[in-house]
Amino acid sequence: EKIDMLDFADIIALNKFDKRGALDALRDVKKQYQRNHQLFDLNPDDMPVYGTIASQFNDPGTNALYRAIMDKLVEKTGADQLKSTFASSEEMSEKIYIIPPKRTRYLSEIAENNRAYDKKAGEQAEVAQKLYGLYQAILTFGGPDVLKEENPEPTGENEVISSLLAKFNELKKDLDPHNWDIIREWEGKLKRYRDEVYTFTVRDKKIEIKTHTESLSHTMIPKVSLPRYQAWGDLLKWNLQENVPGEFPYTAGIYPFKRTGEDPTRMFAGEGGPERTNRRFHYVSLDMPAARLSTAFDSVTLYGNDPDYRPDIYGKIGNSGVSICCLDDAKKLYSGFDLCAPTTSVSMTINGPAPMLLAFFMNAAIDQQCEKYIRENGLEDKVEAKLKELYDDRDLKRPQYQGKIAERSEEQLHAQDEPAPEKHQENVLSGVAVNGELPEGNNGLGLMLLGITGDQVLDKRVYEEIKAKTLATVRGTVQADILKEDQAQNTCIFSTEFALRLMGDVQESFIANKVRNFYSVSISGYHIAEAGANPISQLAFTLANGFTYVEYYLSRGMDINDFGPNLSFFFSNGIDPEYAVIGRAARRIWSKALKNKYGADPRAQMLKYHIQTSGRSLHAQEIQFNDIRTTLQALYAIYDNCNSLHTNAYDEAITTPTEESVRRAMAIQLIINKELGLAKNENPIQGSFIIEELTD
Repeated sequence: EKIDMLDFADIIALNKFDKRGALDALRDVKKQYQRNHQLFDLNPDDMPVYGTIASQFNDPGTNALYRAIMDKLVEKTGADQLKSTFASSEEMSEKIYIIPPKRTRYLSEIAENNRAYDKKAGEQAEVAQKLYGLYQAILTFGGPDVLKEENPEPTGENEVISSLLAKFNELKKDLDPHNWDIIREWEGKLKRYRDEVYTFTVRDKKIEIKTHTESLSHTMIPKVSLPRYQAWGDLLKWNLQENVPGEFPYTAGIYPFKRTGEDPTRMFAGEGGPERTNRRFHYVSLDMPAARLSTAFDSVTLYGNDPDYRPDIYGKIGNSGVSICCLDDAKKLYSGFDLCAPTTSVSMTINGPAPMLLAFFMNAAIDQQCEKYIRENGLEDKVEAKLKELYDDRDLKRPQYQGKIAERSEEQLHAQDEPAPEKHQENVLSGVAVNGELPEGNNGLGLMLLGITGDQVLDKRVYEEIKAKTLATVRGTVQADILKEDQAQNTCIFSTEFALRLMGDVQESFIANKVRNFYSVSISGYHIAEAGANPISQLAFTLANGFTYVEYYLSRGMDINDFGPNLSFFFSNGIDPEYAVIGRAARRIWSKALKNKYGADPRAQMLKYHIQTSGRSLHAQEIQFNDIRTTLQALYAIYDNCNSLHTNAYDEAITTPTEESVRRAMAIQLIINKELGLAKNENPIQGSFIIEELTD
């Protein structure tokens, strides 16, 4: 039938040209067309047969097909108005691969790698167990302590001891030298955790941590509890599959100890305009030792649109998220927070237009530091002159932070004389453009340069120095996980391929500018779970997406140790039993693959993740009981050593959370972290039979 179609066709499209054998098919169809139409005097390459990849944007074959169709329409109808001026190239369609064809088995290879590790760990544990039996027998018969004497040789004085030593030395050859070191150094590790102070190094900085806390009953509670195993097989298996927090495979956590000055609290907020959300940020951060902000954007921003009076946009502005459409909005949103302070970090839940919002944030942070430099060096007059030039001289209104208007009494409102002056906070910095009051805790930092940028005021050299230092210092996360969007949420405004290229461009920029403290992607399972996935499939899809990004970045020539530390994860919590170990399982799988499959260094092996209690688990009826559900989920997360945690407000099932419900949600975390005695221990679920079984 298709050959018969060739007799009548003017133009033929051979789609899916990325499939294997496409070039052979193109040649065969062209020759068949030539025979059918008896065009033997023409070159087969000139036949109107086009190989196309219709699913690929700006595909050369599809472009050539379009031009040929339009030309044929003009030829047949004589309608010159249909003439196309579109210039198509002579290139042939070629698939742009996310993952190179030779690497398409990467997930299978990772699974094989991890299973091989587990198999070897079991075999090595069996060898160690046999060695322990021989060790005990040697000691029983009065032989040497093989842990203290390296490879003692049989002397022949005692035939039994000599035979045991010979067998021990023979069997020891089957044990990896690294695993023998683990066994020999175990007592030393125990001692370090039993000492009053534990010392370790992070980024060349020595950290000293007290290893115990004292309960009200004067019991010394260890921050990290270690197993009391004696047999070497049990010890080795525990070290290879569990280990202490901060050591491979990081099952119990990626850092040796939790940060005592910073709780994992990171509350999600966003509603209305930037000023309104800024008030909420300062409310949830007031008197907290660290400002950990998590930004929710409205659907208008999520889909890359500007606010507009269009009926499909107007009603959604600021609904269930903050509306941000320009750099000034970002400056207002994060005003009053020093974005380069070590106690400040910002998370942004944005995906499709993530590169643009990330640029807003980074420039807001840079201009904050420019503002500090301007104040320190008395350059306010230059700012005023630039604002006058750009706004006053053109009769334009200067951008302002729209603060809360101070309330007035009924007498003041009805008074005929001049209204009372608006109240302003005493600690507000001078020279900021504010209409009304700043929220409590906001000192105005970031508002001086509304409407202009630092490079318009400062010398180029000074600005570039501030920019470089800011990019290397600023802490936070941008979600930017386009694969998850394609699978679960669908805020896709570009093709998946193009969005991945943008992600790769951002990561390359991070590497070039030494952005070490900001995560370029938050590989997310939360949305997959909210769309219906169970905890096992949530973790499987999320890790698969993570490994896809690894393969894609590697295919672009990036080094895994350069981009690995910029990857982070985001999981959903729930009340199913598997949620108790979702972090443990993720850290173990990720570290084994990154170390043994990709050869990454320890920093890239560490899986950092944020977790949020499940919105799907909240009930719309008797909402006051939702806090109980959230508390249990938060307990899962904190016991599992999450890196940051959002606890949902009890009323989220029916409305945007109020200040009262958010306060209660934050109290859940504070009570667990500050009041719950068992939470003083940082690996409380390690060693539980059911926890180990679920993790495996």
